Amino acid sequence: MASEQNPLGLLGIEFTEFATPEQDFMHQVFIDFGFSLLKKSKSKEILYYKQNDINFLLNTERKGFSAEFAKSHGPAICSMGWRVEDAQFAFEGAVARGAKPADDAAKDMPYPAIYGIGDSLIYFIDTFGETDNIYAKDFEDLDEQIITQEKGFMEVDHLTNNVYKGTMEYWSNFYKDIFGFTEVRYFDIKGSQTALISYALRSPDGSFCIPINEGKGNDKNQIDEYLREYDGPGVQHLAFRSRDIVGSLDAMEGSSIQTLDIIPEYYDTIFEKLPQVTEDRERIKHHQILVDGDEDGYLLQIFTKNLFGPIFIEIIQRKNNLGFGEGNFTALFESIERDQQRRGVL
Repeated sequence: MASEQNPLGLLGIEFTEFATPEQDFMHQVFIDFGFSLLKKSKSKEILYYKQNDINFLLNTERKGFSAEFAKSHGPAICSMGWRVEDAQFAFEGAVARGAKPADDAAKDMPYPAIYGIGDSLIYFIDTFGETDNIYAKDFEDLDEQIITQEKGFMEVDHLTNNVYKGTMEYWSNFYKDIFGFTEVRYFDIKGSQTALISYALRSPDGSFCIPINEGKGNDKNQIDEYLREYDGPGVQHLAFRSRDIVGSLDAMEGSSIQTLDIIPEYYDTIFEKLPQVTEDRERIKHHQILVDGDEDGYLLQIFTKNLFGPIFIEIIQRKNNLGFGEGNFTALFESIERDQQRRGVL
């Protein structure tokens, strides 16, 4: 139920919508991640991919909101659908709390929506579940479905926003004041050449987080590089929660998906710090998985290289740990800097 802590009755993420001028590449990446292509919209050129509780929409319309968004940003996450108890109630409540409503003529889909990060859309979806959902109502089965062996990805764990310097407070207040998100972490991260600050918020229902990143110092950092390439603020990455990260990466080996490399010395001490890790340590080293935790639990995580423009995917497995891999930030940052050096940014 909607409450003072959860004023819009938010219940999680229903879908992520991608816009792209390069449909074939994005399709192949989805397949390589283990998503099945099942349906298309009855009224638009929108394809539906699914893996467990992760729903992706690939919008290939040549006109309309998504098409214009892709013209501005290249391959992009142009909208998300967020689950709520009552879509109209949530929409009206969001507008009353200061959100900008999306006009029906501006949308590609028939659900109430407001403008979010970088003028992407947040749709409110109150029809979801195994059988009674928008895909049963507004989509139809493809004649030739592509059924892919799932790769163990269960849900979207978090999504990260990159914003211009000086606007982090504005965007954190957007999520706090309109939806009831709460602050869970603040990070000040420095690599050898670049730096950023990050402010992590958790949704009022506890189902996902949104870290907000802002570059620091010179404009060579990864955040400002994203803002230049993407031409504005937006979703930097999605994190998939895996039930078995080693198994997920084993299943994706040899595919189109490349991950960041970690210096070998990282593994000299990590298992001394976290001896409770039960996964195969040689497979962890082989896949260059990062490990972090404390006496209560740990997490395993890995980051792909940029996949769609400057957007990438994080894969995370949690064992009684709700962090973001704080202990890995230096190693990860240096890995990103090495990738920036290879690409000529640094």
